[in-house]
Amino acid sequence: MTLAESPPSEATLIARAFTEARRTARAVTTYPGTVPDSLDAAYRIQDEAIALWPDRIAGWKLGRIGSPDAERFGAGRLAGPIFSRAIWPAGTETVRFGVIDRGFAAVEAEYILELGVTAPSRDDWTATSVIPLVANAFIGVEIAGSPFAGINSHGPAVTASDFGNNAGLILGGAITDWRERLPDLTCQMHIDDVLVGSGGARAIPNGPFDSLAFLLNTLHHRGRGLEAGQLISTGAATGVHSISAGSRAVADFGPDGQIACLAVKAEGIQP
Repeated sequence: MTLAESPPSEATLIARAFTEARRTARAVTTYPGTVPDSLDAAYRIQDEAIALWPDRIAGWKLGRIGSPDAERFGAGRLAGPIFSRAIWPAGTETVRFGVIDRGFAAVEAEYILELGVTAPSRDDWTATSVIPLVANAFIGVEIAGSPFAGINSHGPAVTASDFGNNAGLILGGAITDWRERLPDLTCQMHIDDVLVGSGGARAIPNGPFDSLAFLLNTLHHRGRGLEAGQLISTGAATGVHSISAGSRAVADFGPDGQIACLAVKAEGIQP
């Protein structure tokens, strides 16, 4: 470091720790810095990590923030990026995904929205005004994951700081007649043939379109936006279900299909 250079910020150091741990598939045993005390601070760390990660953003996930944290942090949801190389198409074969040993991993049945147009930058979106932006809806499974096993145990700002606890998205088939059907759809999640959760679109606060509206308004304040073709994983429809390497999960969306996936030990990625 030369005299003209400034030392890296703590946000940068935390982002480096998380992204290096993800690249090498190594666990982070304690939070690598001062715990962020607001979502704004968490998103600064997240933005630093996005800049470090060797991939492009292909979508975003939403996670629910319950009471009393929703009141404390001033938001009912948090957001995190989904990267292009971590989106896997579902098919007839079981999809394999990596989990970091001694980190955190979970599966979540979700409804996925695909933008048909690039969204105008503004902060007054509502669950009704976003609908014309949507081109398609799909079934999907979000792979929640972090090298930090305590990612969900220290409040939503910690969760948001590490990519919103996202490790990928399994994209299933298109939902027919989604404009009419989506609000009433139901689904289940099984792990190792045991039913671990039931729910549907109504389990997402104010529905999937409200998730999209929240995301657009939040990204506007972060100087970001949503582009045509990007995917939005709108929130856990049956809950967040922890999973370990060797376990198989099946998300059942009834007439819209099933998605089967298998957790395996993560091996790390090339930078």
